[in-house]
Amino acid sequence: MPQLNPAPWFAILVFSWLVFLITIPPKVLSHTFPHEPTSQSTEKPKTNPWNWPWH
Repeated sequence: MPQLNPAPWFAILVFSWLVFLITIPPKVLSHTFPHEPTSQSTEKPKTNPWNWPWH
């Protein structure tokens, strides 16, 4: 049964993983965000309760 011969498929598998591990991560990591995240203050904003008439 030729589909059990690992010789050509193993080389394809190794080559595809080399492509994924060598060429793709630098391309993905080279992207920058348009806005850098800023640190938020830890204190909660003071909210006022809504005083709506419910009748």
